Amino acid sequence: MAHLDVNALGYRLPGGRHLLDDVSFRVAPGEHAALIGANGVGKTTLLRLLAGDESPTAGAVSSGGPVVFMRQMLGSVETTLQDLYLSLSPSRYREAADGLGRAERRIASDPSDESGLRYARALTGWEEIGGYELEVQWAASASRAIGLAWTAAAERPMSTFSGGEQKRLALELLFGSEYPILLLDEPDNFLDIPHKQWLAEQIGASPKTILFVSHDRELLAEASQKVVTLEAHGAWTHGGSFAGWAEARDARRSRLDDEHRRWTDERKRLADHMRIMKARAASNDKNASRARAAESRLRHFEEAGPPAERVRDQNLTMNLKGGRSGKRVVMAEQLELTDLTFAFDLELWYGDRIAVVGPNGTGKSHFLRLLGGDEVDHSGRFRLGAQVRPALFSQVHAHPEWHGRRLLEILAEQEIARGPAMARLGRYELTNEAEQEWETLSGGQQARFQILLLEISGANLLLLDEPTDNLDVASAEALESGLASFEGTVVAVSHDRWFLRSFEWFLVFQADAEVVAVDDWERALALSTAGVTVGR
Repeated sequence: MAHLDVNALGYRLPGGRHLLDDVSFRVAPGEHAALIGANGVGKTTLLRLLAGDESPTAGAVSSGGPVVFMRQMLGSVETTLQDLYLSLSPSRYREAADGLGRAERRIASDPSDESGLRYARALTGWEEIGGYELEVQWAASASRAIGLAWTAAAERPMSTFSGGEQKRLALELLFGSEYPILLLDEPDNFLDIPHKQWLAEQIGASPKTILFVSHDRELLAEASQKVVTLEAHGAWTHGGSFAGWAEARDARRSRLDDEHRRWTDERKRLADHMRIMKARAASNDKNASRARAAESRLRHFEEAGPPAERVRDQNLTMNLKGGRSGKRVVMAEQLELTDLTFAFDLELWYGDRIAVVGPNGTGKSHFLRLLGGDEVDHSGRFRLGAQVRPALFSQVHAHPEWHGRRLLEILAEQEIARGPAMARLGRYELTNEAEQEWETLSGGQQARFQILLLEISGANLLLLDEPTDNLDVASAEALESGLASFEGTVVAVSHDRWFLRSFEWFLVFQADAEVVAVDDWERALALSTAGVTVGR
């Protein structure tokens, strides 16, 4: 039966630092488990170890069946959809396709009888293993995901599909594949709300054994039957859905604290007893054996070691101060984003908290970029109010100007000396990354650093494009806390339903190009999913 057994798994980074140590857990056949943990703790590395892409430095993994690994990023610039689908297919198809490709290239350069025979044998081999039936599955998956015929989609580079389309293309294939075990690394990134709901339903209905990484708390609660948490180089397991994870974490911490207190008390008792026995032995040789026995008991107790201490909580403090602006912050009259929306009016006031929601491709990010000062095709009028200082958080973390540069260098450009810079990085749990180059950070670390720069900017209008997409649970909660105390106006694009519930009202970019404002989350959710076709 297809399962995942991880026993005492260890992994060291190339520099020798322990990333994973004594990680053990089990995902039973047909079970759906979430893998969570702080940004940079090793979740993706663990999936790579389970997939066989990397070799552990200790421990063992058994799977009980073939495993397929869906990575965060799907293919390079040159990768076509057909390339992607082949890479996600069992090895016998990849081997046969490789042989067929070699035969095609040979006959193209050498149209001899021998080359023709080799090509014919390769075609026969592809047919015998069910290659043509597989191509039918590919076509059906692509049609369900994006509504395109296989002839129009097969040779398209993956870079020509949106992030959400790429994820849907891969997921449609994998849920219908013969693989009994799926490893999914942030499968929900770039998906809009209807497709996140679809993903939760697909996981829930699947008979496959699934281990998935996500930072979306709503998806975690809907789709997980078990939660494996990586922390302090090891792991612990909550045997229920994420909905009960916080309570289980608190109970575990209390138990660890209690065990450690009892161990400390017992060590003190044994040490005190040993001292008494030694004092008695000093005055009477008859007590020497008792003193030695007491010393031996203490030594054995200490050699066994204390129980595990609770892991230090991430201490994230996002000090988003903001500042005053004019009462009216954004004014728009008959604003129309070219080829994306119909005309709409909008007025934002100082202190407003508004979430921008709607399906992918309806213009939400374009709207934020327009408010942030970018060139965006539009008609109608809009302007910012007096003393409004906007700052934009980019969903794709697109900062080519930072590549090859260390975090301390980037902060130095903001005229922040090393000492204060290290203190600020510490508040964002980025002390160890101070000398790292921007592009070497994890997605969550990049997101936290961007939020730090928002803090430094002194902006009083925050324009946040999918800010929680790569943030771990603690970081997302810290951001919510920081926004709650922020003095200014917040406009946030998000598909994170847990995060969205903290907002006061909503600007809905609908599938029919209408833009409407509502002050009720359930109404906003209904409008943002109306008219969206999920699975064709």
